[in-house]
Amino acid sequence: MIIILFRFLILLAAVLLIYTAYKYIMNPKRKLELAQDKKQFYFLDDPENVKKNFLLTYKGVLFEGEKYLGTTENSFDVVSISVWTSQPNSLKGFERNDLYFVEREILIHYPHARVEWKNPVNKLVLSQQND
Repeated sequence: MIIILFRFLILLAAVLLIYTAYKYIMNPKRKLELAQDKKQFYFLDDPENVKKNFLLTYKGVLFEGEKYLGTTENSFDVVSISVWTSQPNSLKGFERNDLYFVEREILIHYPHARVEWKNPVNKLVLSQQND
């Protein structure tokens, strides 16, 4: 009887280990960190939850965006998005075209939104309008 119980506990531990490994591999936060380390683009968002900010990484820079709900012609939708980075030092080497790429990707997910960049990114975006 003890041997059967021991085998059951080993099987249960193996299933738990496989489940934990699967959850770790499929974790979106881990995918975001991996994309940031590899300097790739990754967009992490819960489109059903307007109150939850989205995260995106591009060229190793992590951006956070805050969504604001408003009205469009036919429905309530995200109409304004504020985007910033908490690590402005990581922006070294970032160009205006990179910001335009990030903005286009945001607008793909939220086509009715107006993207507002916060300091220091807005200095680069706004300086183009003054040229």
